[in-house]
Amino acid sequence: MIAKPYEDAMLFMGVLSTEGLPDDIKDKIEKSFGPVSFISSPIPFDFTDYYNEEMGGKIERFFIAFDTLISPDKLADAKTVTDGIELEHSPSGKRSINLDPGLITESNVVLATTKNRAHRIAIGQSLYAEVTLIYHRHGFESFPWTYADYRSEEVQKVLVELRNRYLLLRRLTKRGR
Repeated sequence: MIAKPYEDAMLFMGVLSTEGLPDDIKDKIEKSFGPVSFISSPIPFDFTDYYNEEMGGKIERFFIAFDTLISPDKLADAKTVTDGIELEHSPSGKRSINLDPGLITESNVVLATTKNRAHRIAIGQSLYAEVTLIYHRHGFESFPWTYADYRSEEVQKVLVELRNRYLLLRRLTKRGR
């Protein structure tokens, strides 16, 4: 059997911040991944207090995405870059921003992480990936391990919008070949 090339995916980032997306961080992201083509409205991040001590302030979740589709085997590279950006913006070892890269495809949302768990697979560079949501019957379905914010209607609305954008970009890319 001959292996087929991967279907390109949409790179997106779930961002946690108390100050939006500062221009210097946006510039670094765009230098690595191309122009940010989508920024969602902020959603209050009150699903957990896990980041409160580190980030302080009123934390909000928003999403950014890029119109350049990528091969899914580049997710570990994206996570390495975003971890580096976070470290550069970590005064006293505390992050001021959390950048969680992921992929959107026709059928799922996949997130990269540094933490190994039973439902995650190694993707190289000491990183792991998990299928966080699957698309089924006109909406996303979660799993027991899906983060609370990704289960929320507000976040899933944004992810459906990104999925629709991805499907359009994929059609346009295929037409252009």
